[in-house]
Amino acid sequence: MHHSPPPGSRFIPGVPGFPDIRVIIADPNPGASGRPVYIHMHGGGYVTTSTVIYPIIQRIAYDCQCLVVSVDYRLAPETSYPGALDDNYAALQWVHDNAEMLGVDRKRIAVGGESAGGGHAAALALRARDRKEIPVIFPLLIYPMLDDRTGSTRRAPRCMGRYVWNEASNRFGWSAHFGVTAGSAEVLPGSVPARVEDLSGLPPAWIGTGSIDLYAEEDITYAKRLMAAGVPPELAVFQGGYHGFDVIAPSPTVSRRFREGWQSALRRAFATV
Repeated sequence: MHHSPPPGSRFIPGVPGFPDIRVIIADPNPGASGRPVYIHMHGGGYVTTSTVIYPIIQRIAYDCQCLVVSVDYRLAPETSYPGALDDNYAALQWVHDNAEMLGVDRKRIAVGGESAGGGHAAALALRARDRKEIPVIFPLLIYPMLDDRTGSTRRAPRCMGRYVWNEASNRFGWSAHFGVTAGSAEVLPGSVPARVEDLSGLPPAWIGTGSIDLYAEEDITYAKRLMAAGVPPELAVFQGGYHGFDVIAPSPTVSRRFREGWQSALRRAFATV
């Protein structure tokens, strides 16, 4: 069955020698100029895409009054690291190079995503820091997938990771992403944000998770390591939140508070530049 592309879907150049990349664009004010831009990476454990990308990015675009560019990066296991990171960086480069055409302010580029997308956003912020070509002002990390050792060499407490995404799913997603077993002693540099030794020089981040999410501990640890490196994170842990709770059950108060938390953080990041 052929699905027609959603509104704002287009192809941009990928890494030389690799296929073009599809991006999905949500634009709250077509024709506007000088507005902030949010480069979004979807969740899916590195191995699947998300069926709800357009509603998510449309809501962000309108609620935060920014252009949103969501990257349909190549998936594991067919593409292993650094294929998806290369795609996400190519999208960052495209947005930066085409700022006038897109009507965006090069000084207000944020990156982010949920779950695997949060892991991709953390990796992208690290690459942008290292390459010093494009300034990223803010990574928005929504229950991000940051550490391949969770569920393999580090077991989660019994109360965490019982719903939606568990230790077995995590081992599968990371192993597919690498092409080597999750928790291996050696992984490629930059492939696991939690294993990058130097986190200094990153922009301030927002990290949010639920208290019974499989990723709660690794997300809190990453925030602590950012603080130790002199990077100010905002960390939010929501009571009783399992993985993806705000998408699966959008109406409870905790889900609304979670969304309001990261949306206001994104608006503040755009306003402080």
